[in-house]
Amino acid sequence: VDSYDVTVEEDLGEIQLLKIEKRKYWYQDDWYLKYVTVKTPMGDYLEFPCYRWITDEKEIVLRDGRAKLPRDDKTQILKQHRRKELETRQKMYRWKEWHPGFPLSIDAHSHSDLPRDIQFDNEKGIDFILNYSKAMENLYVNRFMHMFQSSWSDFADFERIFVRISNTISEYVMQHWKEDFMFGYQFLNGCNPVLIRRCTEIPKKIPVTMDMVECSLERNLTLEEEVKQGNIFIVDYELLDGVDANKTDPCTIQYLAAPICLLYKNLENKIVPIAIQLGQKPGPDNPIFLPSDATYDWLLAKIWVRSSDFHIHQTVTHLLRTHLVSEVFSIAMFRQLPAVHPLFKLLVPHMRFTIAINTKAREQLICECGLFDKANATGGGGHVQMVQKAVKDLTYSSLCFPEEIKAKGMDSKEDIPYYYYRDDGIKVWEAIKSFAEDVIHIYYESDEVVCEDVELQAFVKDIYVYGMRGVKASGFPKVIRTREKLAEYLTVIIFTTSAQHAAVNFGQYDWCSWIPNAPPTMRRPPPTEKGTVTIEQIVETLPDRGRSCWHLGAVWALSQFQDNELFLGMYPDEHFVEKPVKEAMAKFRKNLDEIINAITERNKNKKLPYYYLSPDRIPNSVAV
Repeated sequence: VDSYDVTVEEDLGEIQLLKIEKRKYWYQDDWYLKYVTVKTPMGDYLEFPCYRWITDEKEIVLRDGRAKLPRDDKTQILKQHRRKELETRQKMYRWKEWHPGFPLSIDAHSHSDLPRDIQFDNEKGIDFILNYSKAMENLYVNRFMHMFQSSWSDFADFERIFVRISNTISEYVMQHWKEDFMFGYQFLNGCNPVLIRRCTEIPKKIPVTMDMVECSLERNLTLEEEVKQGNIFIVDYELLDGVDANKTDPCTIQYLAAPICLLYKNLENKIVPIAIQLGQKPGPDNPIFLPSDATYDWLLAKIWVRSSDFHIHQTVTHLLRTHLVSEVFSIAMFRQLPAVHPLFKLLVPHMRFTIAINTKAREQLICECGLFDKANATGGGGHVQMVQKAVKDLTYSSLCFPEEIKAKGMDSKEDIPYYYYRDDGIKVWEAIKSFAEDVIHIYYESDEVVCEDVELQAFVKDIYVYGMRGVKASGFPKVIRTREKLAEYLTVIIFTTSAQHAAVNFGQYDWCSWIPNAPPTMRRPPPTEKGTVTIEQIVETLPDRGRSCWHLGAVWALSQFQDNELFLGMYPDEHFVEKPVKEAMAKFRKNLDEIINAITERNKNKKLPYYYLSPDRIPNSVAV
């Protein structure tokens, strides 16, 4: 902290703007300025938040910390400052199409091309190549890397790369992964708990008969009656149908499938699989696998589902529906909301490092010949096709957490009691919504004020036109006319960037480190008949040693928090200075603490605790 006395000849009146410039020394000495506090001769204190880098001989003009809507600025000098800031930002933050059909992203080839204010403090910290290699060293698996094509000898052999780092969940997975209960449980509380839906009728494409599943049903009802009572659930991987498998390594042919899995809620209220078909078109070479089949037939069918689930999780649930969507919110915010706008102040902590991590991913991870190609069957372009197909289901209502749960028929606690992802998610959603409402009511005294806020409307329009490519069917609003709708909209943004990402990202080591439970690739085609599968065949199908090691390094690195992680409700940068907002933040933190306590209490003595949506484990933004 530096203090300076400034002597002036005359009374300055009300201080409207503060200009800061930095002289350049012999070497580059960028300066990160948090804020300036001015004490006037009258003894008043004025806060001028900055939280930006000052580079070269640039000058920065700051407004004081009180949040203002466009209508609040009466003087020409303030209106001009506001307009100029947005003009400058719009030149720096430009939209660009990375692949046809994708939501637009930032126009930058590499992390170093980004505006200084949104770069990582330490680029090394997010170097994927470095982090994955480091992870493999920490996990002590690099000694297997030279055996890139060689198969493991049996399931126990996978333990040789597993034992180094273990935690309760990953170990439990290793011990119980073959069990039907464990298979079913992951659809509710694993790292991809978003696909399962209640089945209202058995699709024609999976012609299951009562004879096939009778021994799995426990209520003395027919299959149709079980469906009517809401006891049958379905997960359909149709999106993978027709996606090209990875061909980047001529020595290893890799395969994908597009399975359909039927599940049943048994008398213990546990969800278990009762039928699996590995392709979308029924026929003699696409049998329906059943729990009553030979042990290895049924096990291999479940492994194929787990592998398909891994692909949808990485590319759709994780990449598209948290990373790419959060980047859209982020770019639109920088382009359309000036730093003095209350919604900029509210949202900026939830955009920290998102554009940077995505740019780095496009540079190293999901680019052509990137790390993603090394171990994943959807590498080499398949993941691009998947995003292009999945964009059509990326709707506004599907990002509204309670609505999406309801649309899938998964909302009843009585009916489906062990769905912790739903229970915790709804609590966090409500806490965020209540906080957003409190902030909105401070600055928008009526719906009319919402309609009149041209900057807010430009922000919403940018997201619709560029992020969602102007697709009407996306259901994203083009304008927002009420405080109620604005509260929901801001909740979607904050929830997606914080809670939704945490729920689907930080469980990856827990659930995917035991390779047979989440194979990133398969080296034999799906079986076309029953009764021929052997343990040797399963091991030959699973990833080879080298790919297993890459996969392990990846899921470990992706599951780590940042060194200086800021969790939900932590706002150390004081963008807001007004007392009512500070009170709203304190109330928000209190609500979050209550959720943490409830989750901690529930998890006591559980063999499989569910903690991904505990607010003390939800980072504010997508930064890994």
